[in-house]
Amino acid sequence: MLKTRFGIEIEFTGITRSKAAKIATEFLNGTVTAIYDHYDTQRITASDERIWEFKSDASIRTEKKVDGQTVSASKEYSVELVSPILTYEADIIALQELIRLLRKAGAFTNAKCGIHIHLDGQNHTPRSIRNFINIIASKNDLFYKALDIEPERMSYCKKMDTALVEKMNRKKSATMEQLQEIWYEGYHESQSIHYHSSRYHFLYA
Repeated sequence: MLKTRFGIEIEFTGITRSKAAKIATEFLNGTVTAIYDHYDTQRITASDERIWEFKSDASIRTEKKVDGQTVSASKEYSVELVSPILTYEADIIALQELIRLLRKAGAFTNAKCGIHIHLDGQNHTPRSIRNFINIIASKNDLFYKALDIEPERMSYCKKMDTALVEKMNRKKSATMEQLQEIWYEGYHESQSIHYHSSRYHFLYA
C-alpha cells in the first residue's frame, strides 16, 4: 500500500496561480514555465524532473481575504494543483508540507473546491476492483460524514449507485472489459470523453 502509485488534484482559491507556482518552485527547487493554454497553466519542473502544474478550473468560486473578510476575486485566484505520480512512502511528507506552505500564504477552500485522487489500477483484477467498490459502497455515509462534503458539492460527488454495485456482484465479470461495460452502461457519451458523466461520483473509473 505504501508503494502504490497515485496522483492528486487539489482545488483552492485565496492566492493566485502565479503565487502558488512561485511557492511550489522554491519548495521543489525547480523551474517554472507559463503555458498559455486554456487553463493558463503554470508548470513546475522539480529538481527530480517530475512535473507539477497549477491550472485554472471554471468550477471554482474565486475568493480572497481582504482585512480578514472573504471577498470575490478574479479568475487568477482559480487554482488547481495537479501532482505528478507519487507514492505514499516517498512523497506524502513533501506533499503535506507543500500544502501547509500554500495555506500559510493564504490559500483556502470553499464549497466549490474539490479534491481528486487517482489510484494506479495496474495491479488490480476484476475481483479486487469489485471488492474495492463494495467497500466504498458499504461505507458511503461514513466517508461523507468524515470528509464533511458540502451539499453544494453533491452533484459532483455522488454516492455509489446501489443498482450498479448489485449488478457487478451478480455478474462477477471475469475480464476488465466486461467490468467496464457494466460501469458505463446507461451513459451515451464515448468513454474517451474527459468530462464523462460517470466521473461525478465519490468513486469513478
